[in-house]
Amino acid sequence: MLGFSTRAIRASSRAPEAPQPPVNVPIYQTSTFEVGSATELADLLEFATPGHSYSRYSNPTHAALEDALADLEGAEAALVTASGMAAMHAVLLSALRAGDELLIPRAVYGGMVGLATSVLERSGIGHRSVDTTDADAVEAAIGERTRLLWLETISNPTTAVADIRHLSELAHRRDVMVVVDSTFASPFLANPLNLGADLVVHSTTKYIGGHSDLTGGAVVGSAEHVTAARHVAITVGGNAAPLEAFLALRGLKTLALRMERHSANALAVAAALEVAPGIASVRYPGLASHPQHELAMRTLRDGMAGGMLAVELDGGRASGERFLDRVRVAVHATSLGSVETLVSHPASSSHRQLDDAGLAAAGLAPGMIRVSVGLEDAADLVEDLVGAARPPT
Repeated sequence: MLGFSTRAIRASSRAPEAPQPPVNVPIYQTSTFEVGSATELADLLEFATPGHSYSRYSNPTHAALEDALADLEGAEAALVTASGMAAMHAVLLSALRAGDELLIPRAVYGGMVGLATSVLERSGIGHRSVDTTDADAVEAAIGERTRLLWLETISNPTTAVADIRHLSELAHRRDVMVVVDSTFASPFLANPLNLGADLVVHSTTKYIGGHSDLTGGAVVGSAEHVTAARHVAITVGGNAAPLEAFLALRGLKTLALRMERHSANALAVAAALEVAPGIASVRYPGLASHPQHELAMRTLRDGMAGGMLAVELDGGRASGERFLDRVRVAVHATSLGSVETLVSHPASSSHRQLDDAGLAAAGLAPGMIRVSVGLEDAADLVEDLVGAARPPT
């Protein structure tokens, strides 16, 4: 008879077979999978046969999330990663080589700036910033070395809206790949692949997860492009954790309901802030005053514009910092896309690497506040945020 330790290990490693399928995808919290032969393992590691060998390569919970995201984006394939940055890194390292150049928006997520300057430049990959709301400027910026155009459906943090269809057509005429970070929109509000993009990237940490309890990313698009990104992610260890994939699957189930409420609350807050004292400007794609309002209404689902606001306060940096100290319902924290309203000051957080001149070049103001409007009662949010912006007496 086998010894106790042997029996305990074997017994606790058996997965029960249930005749009734579970309603929720199980968390396959395992690092490795048993195989029948060396040949089978080799085939699994090369993705020559379906199945799983090691969770750095694939996992059933990962696969369920990948299938769901591909379905929602209308894509052939998807890859889930440990973070949105891991997804961005996998895409860029799979598509670019030394001597290549990518174009990024002038107003872009600060993590992209860091990736382009601290990582890609060391690999001999250059970048240039361009105003992606100006198609002529984008076309003029495409050079002989340009291989990839990076866009954001709604820019972080200025909320500028890209004309993905037109820019994709323009880029493809020059054999330039188009990748869209659609984190601010989520798969519910926009599907950039349907507008001509080659790949879509998400930080699943944000709206897809929706509850501030996971960190993850995703790459969605053609099987060819996703496979290339997967190779990089596997090699550098950028895989998602099974629990994070499970939590993202849970979040997807309520994504539509949440995005509808985020959008309704954000419109109410934006309209109130636009006429409130102490406010220099409010950028929200759902407002008629937004520079790309009409484009946003064509790009985003059913006239909804998501939950992100860029609010510039009178009084500059000091006013921005004071605002964060005065909120009571909203939470001063990094990240976005969660059920609670989150506020941050880009000049001291996501874009802290930029001085005032650099902020201006990126289209940001020192007193700008990024507001991720949550699911609280709209009246409470209006009272809190309008009060926090009110000039001191």
